[in-house]
Amino acid sequence: MDNKYKQQPDYDLLVQQVKALGEEENYWLPVLANTSALLMNALPDLNWAGFYLMNRDSLVLGPFQGNPACIRIPLCAGVCGAAALQNKVQRVDDVHQFPGHIACDSASNAEIVIPIHKNGKLVGVLDLDSPLKNRFTEEDEAGLKQIVAALEEIAEFTD
Repeated sequence: MDNKYKQQPDYDLLVQQVKALGEEENYWLPVLANTSALLMNALPDLNWAGFYLMNRDSLVLGPFQGNPACIRIPLCAGVCGAAALQNKVQRVDDVHQFPGHIACDSASNAEIVIPIHKNGKLVGVLDLDSPLKNRFTEEDEAGLKQIVAALEEIAEFTD
């Protein structure tokens, strides 16, 4: 099934919903937990939606929806590690062609990872996986970057 014929999610509405999640409580844990649930329910053809957070010199598993996942990812490994190390969005049409791909879930075929910052510092990444190759579009990337910007604005990342 070709993804380009599917209706795009209303990212403006999703951004408003993410911001609303932080109105009552802005501590990062509940905000990210609810955001992962929101994305898993709102975006079609996902098998994993969640976060990895910076911990020392690697990424550690944060709130997510989906199958059990890798607990710690070095910055030199996988799509998440590349996004964090390069501080750059990684949109991968076929993860099996990505050098150093970490296969936490064999059903994953496409992935998008967006770095998250607070006070100029990388604090983690948003990670979405799909069983469909070529799942994530430029429109998805732009919309997800808006969601990350909302998280950066509302979530309080503290130790």
